[in-house]
Amino acid sequence: MTFIIGPRPVSLQPKGMLKEFKLLAFTHHDAELGLLGKLHISPDSLPFSLPLLRQLLNVDELLYLSTCNRVELIMVCEAEINSEFVSKVIQLINPNLEFGERQLLEQNARCFIGNAAIQHCFQVAASLDSLVVGEREIITQFRKAYETCREIGTTGDFIRLLVKATIETAKRIYTETGVSRNPVSVVSLAYRKLRSLNVRKDARILVIGAGQTNVNLCKFLKKHGFERFTVFNRSEANGLNLAEMLKAEFYTLDALSTFTGGFDVLVCCTAAADHIIDTALYTKLLQGETNKKVIIDLAVPADVDPSVYQQFQVASILVESLREIAEENLELRRNELNQCNEILLEHVEAFGHTYRHRQVERAMQDIPKMVRKIRSDATETVFARELNQLDEQSRAILEDVINYMEKKYISGPIKLAKEILLEKS
Repeated sequence: MTFIIGPRPVSLQPKGMLKEFKLLAFTHHDAELGLLGKLHISPDSLPFSLPLLRQLLNVDELLYLSTCNRVELIMVCEAEINSEFVSKVIQLINPNLEFGERQLLEQNARCFIGNAAIQHCFQVAASLDSLVVGEREIITQFRKAYETCREIGTTGDFIRLLVKATIETAKRIYTETGVSRNPVSVVSLAYRKLRSLNVRKDARILVIGAGQTNVNLCKFLKKHGFERFTVFNRSEANGLNLAEMLKAEFYTLDALSTFTGGFDVLVCCTAAADHIIDTALYTKLLQGETNKKVIIDLAVPADVDPSVYQQFQVASILVESLREIAEENLELRRNELNQCNEILLEHVEAFGHTYRHRQVERAMQDIPKMVRKIRSDATETVFARELNQLDEQSRAILEDVINYMEKKYISGPIKLAKEILLEKS
């Protein structure tokens, strides 16, 4: 396991209170994508799994991010992120892992603390740590992960601040640098490989899953002249939307086993926690056809059981196979990284100030209540008789004086505390 205080290529040390920001990352840099997929929690399970995970890990706030090439846990906690903690995380997310798989994940986990955790979040959302550097899909995935966790109730004020700063940083990097110029993505790379297979434009395409990845890939296919689509999806709403866009027929996922229309290209990307197409189902889908088929499986974990590729004639396009093209893409964008890192450092420092400001506000959030309680006691109890003896004009003047003093007694100490804290930092 690698504990990182400053992720490459910029090195930062954790500072003061920022040490309670912790990040645990399992990414394509260190592990096979199929293994990473075993840490994927299905969307249906998140509302139950994440609060339980947060409780059992004893962390104050938790954001869970899972994409086709990473699983990351962003945490606010006092806990020490050691080997035992990492092992517990892996065991809780997937208790059914084999011993060897669990060992590999433990050995290849990366832990970021303090400023390094902040910087890593910025790098991830700006697509500087992606399999395909410069692809913008990750910023949407990051935002959606936060929205999901916020609705479930596992995030709080500090992660809210972090996500806001992360998205602002990523947008600035996309705008002011050329890192996303002539953008490519896993989807565009998959299409490029499909085109190299000389698939006919009248090919029958079965689309399984109607998430953003498949929507983006289908837009590519439709734009380049493919027209014969059939859409399968678990939920009707998303499936019907994609089918309408493609002018295609729609079926629910359980209708796959009775589908008799045949296919030439199988496009899969669902959030299922396990394979949804095994050799038996694949045989039914073939409808007795023996010609070579194409499978594009961009799901993590994979939707198609590996045994399908062993038993049938298949040209496969998998996320793992796109690494080589992604490396070429990185070389094209390497010159932009220095400018990106300068922006990262600037925003990490700015976030430190924002965070410390918020710490003071939270620490002093009871001051207004205390001041108003003193005012209430003074006017309604201690000096109630004297106030009742005042004429209307005198009472109005006294009310103005008290309001002025209340405002100053609230804002003054908070402002002074912020100045002292920032001066020390």
